Amino acid sequence: MAKKPTARSEFVMFDVIYEDGSQRSNRKVDASLLAGLDGDEPARTAIMDQDRAISEKSGLPPLQIKSIRRSGK
Repeated sequence: MAKKPTARSEFVMFDVIYEDGSQRSNRKVDASLLAGLDGDEPARTAIMDQDRAISEKSGLPPLQIKSIRRSGK
């Protein structure tokens, strides 16, 4: 039997630099969020949401984002 096709989601990878100088590379953001006129700005919101979820689980406060850029650039 053939497998059912599944919806594929495309991701764009970002490098995030925080105010304390630390960096996290290859943070995934759904490409459909970046299709509008705002460019990569929606990625900042998505990454901040990810950081909030991570901080809730770890019990540590989220770091402030200084800058983001697409990975590999």
